[in-house]
Amino acid sequence: MKTSRHQELTRQGWERQVIYDEPRLSEIAEMYREIGLEVHLEPFHPGEEVSECSECMKSFPEKYQIVYTRKKVK
Repeated sequence: MKTSRHQELTRQGWERQVIYDEPRLSEIAEMYREIGLEVHLEPFHPGEEVSECSECMKSFPEKYQIVYTRKKVK
């Protein structure tokens, strides 16, 4: 059985937060870094099941990224 990218990231300790495009994407990523979290951005794929309303994102999926965070690994 193939593991999804989301499942793989979850096993590595990443927690999915939100989907954004620029300029808000950079602002949100920086905010998470400022509060001491690691940030990982993953491309949005229209076929993925997401909790957010994604109909508008399906028109231009290349603009959007999924923001994942986790506590910094020491």
